[in-house]
Amino acid sequence: MSGPSEKTAVITGASSGLGLETAKAAAREGYRVGMVVRDRERGEAARSFIVRESGNDRLDLWICDLSLPAQIRRLADDLRTAYPRLRVLVNNAAVVPAVRTMTADGQEMQFAVNHLAYFLLTNLLLEPLRAGAPARVINVSSGLHFRAVLDFDNLQGEKIYKPMAQYGATKLANILFTNELARRLVGSGVTAVSLSPGFTATGLGRNFSAGMRWAMKTFGKPAERGAAGIVRLAFSADVEEISGRYFRGLKEVPSSRASLDRDAARRLWDLSARMTDLPA
Repeated sequence: MSGPSEKTAVITGASSGLGLETAKAAAREGYRVGMVVRDRERGEAARSFIVRESGNDRLDLWICDLSLPAQIRRLADDLRTAYPRLRVLVNNAAVVPAVRTMTADGQEMQFAVNHLAYFLLTNLLLEPLRAGAPARVINVSSGLHFRAVLDFDNLQGEKIYKPMAQYGATKLANILFTNELARRLVGSGVTAVSLSPGFTATGLGRNFSAGMRWAMKTFGKPAERGAAGIVRLAFSADVEEISGRYFRGLKEVPSSRASLDRDAARRLWDLSARMTDLPA
């Protein structure tokens, strides 16, 4: 269990890419870090790497399949016990299946991992976040949200599934969720922001087209540079009180018009609550 004065951060997708770099930065900042990963072997390798790089061995590995609400609930129970005061939560894990894939619970994989996992885990950790205030929630989105439309009749690709269009829609959902969360957290000492890390070479593109994989490898930023915006939003004092805003890398910019639709944000919140068995 973390001590009363210990700074703690929980980071999903922490075994590689942006999550790994964010966890490494947190360790260097002196945080106790909860690394949420799906694969134990890769997680152990990532943890060992960060300990070597940072000299901080206060890294805890948490194994969770974020496509499954039951596992997220067990994870949240364990995290609340381990970290009664939580300073930072970074929702970063994402997937992009090449074909429409359903979870064991019958939900479309991208919508489940890229949006519902953010929504459920954050809501289940609000108690330790409030106790750890000033605290921050950082939701990793994407610039592809600018091209996205959130079709409430096709949220899970029921009518048509195009991998990148669905990815963009889930990233739009991240911002709508962030903005509604920020409104609901006013006065709590907990802030919520979203960002696009920019075009970054990560393992997320493994199911992209050959052309997109080539472009990512050729022109994508290394993960350490891509994570710079996340790291600033998570740990820098100059953004501590900013909430309900969107960043592109290190810079605050306007998000898309669709992402500012308050009615859509409330509708998405209520629907997500029903889908995850949370009170609206």
